[in-house]
Formats: sequence, C-alpha cells, structure tokens
Amino acid sequence: MRIGLLQCGAILEPLAKQHGDYPQLYAQLVGPGFDWSVFRVFEGDVPDDPELCDGWLVSGSRHGAYEGHDWIEPLEALIRDIHGRRPLVGICFGHQVVAQALGGQVEKFAGGWSVGRRAYDWQGEIVHLNAWHQDQVIRPPEGFETIMTNDFTTHAGLSCGKTLTIQPHPEFDAGFIAGLMDQVGRGTVPEPLLAEAEATLPQPTDNAMTGARLATFFRDNAR
Repeated sequence: MRIGLLQCGAILEPLAKQHGDYPQLYAQLVGPGFDWSVFRVFEGDVPDDPELCDGWLVSGSRHGAYEGHDWIEPLEALIRDIHGRRPLVGICFGHQVVAQALGGQVEKFAGGWSVGRRAYDWQGEIVHLNAWHQDQVIRPPEGFETIMTNDFTTHAGLSCGKTLTIQPHPEFDAGFIAGLMDQVGRGTVPEPLLAEAEATLPQPTDNAMTGARLATFFRDNAR
C-alpha cells in the first residue's frame, strides 16, 4: 500500500539529525507494509491527483493553517478531492488544515499552549500522547464526529468516513519533546508549562498503539 506524505514543514536540523525528519518519523510510527511517496508541499510540491496514492497523511508543521502561504490553498483543494475517495490522516497541523479545508474553523487558542504528555479520551478509552501546539480546531467540519477530547483541547480528534485526524503527535517521543523544549520552547512557551511538560517526560505514551490504529485505518479504508 502506497501512502502519500503531504509534508507541510521540516523539522529543525539538529532534531532531524538525532530523531529523523517527518518521513522517517511517520514511517516508523505506522510500521512495515507501506511504501511512501513524499511531497514537500510547503515548498510548492502539491500533487493534483487524489488517486496517485492509496492513502494520504498530512503532516505537522510550524505554520498555522490560517496563514497566507501560497501552498495552503492548493493543499486544501487536494484535501477536498481526497476526502471520501482515499483514506486520509492528518496529524497536528494536518488535523487543523484538513478541518479548515472541509469547512471547519481553526484559531490560535486563547487558552495558550498544550505541551508534553497529555491524557485524551479516545471514544471512552484514555490514551496518553505528546502535544505541541497553540492552534486548535474550534469548530469541526459538518458531518465530522469528535472522537478524541480533553479539558483543554475539545476537538483533539475528528472522524468522517475515510478521514481521521488527531491533534497530538504520536510520532514524537520523550526525547523529541525534550529537544523541542530546549530548541524552540524557551522564550516561546511559558516556563511553568515547560516545567510541567518536562515532569511528564519519563511517563509512557501510547504512541505504538496509535501507530497501529493508524495503520489499520489505512488498510481498512483502502478496500
């Protein structure tokens, strides 16, 4: 099964050297049995055929979905073409831009940042995943069900047919979050939040379980 990675940003070079860039992180997350085609959409490489791959994954990014970059509009057009025709997964920025493309609303959240290991209610099951975001989906698109939530991020996961999106980062482990805090967070994220997040790092996350669920989602919805 071929997955098209719609890469919406690049990981900082020091972190990428240590942990890998998005293509490596997502391939590791969903596991074997998939071939990947990478489209660096943030550099203008936006494919125009939704059937080019068997499934699609929209990556994270340091950008905001509501920002006026010239690649966001064609990416949204592609998302609308893919939705309902091929399995589509969005993670963090991907979660947000998919929602926006399909009629939802994304904003810089007035409540601030969510950073580090967080608990989410995933359709009645409590899962723990790492977060790194300030933007949120405020209003889901029509027809979407909110499948993941917590007290801070109401719409942390959305689902509609062949489309599934989540706000947290199952591809980020504790070491990656620690690197983000050191290289990006200082001076950007309030220090009390960083200290709170740092205290969560030794605790386990459900990254592997989430990766397995995403792999199953791709396989089941490609049929």
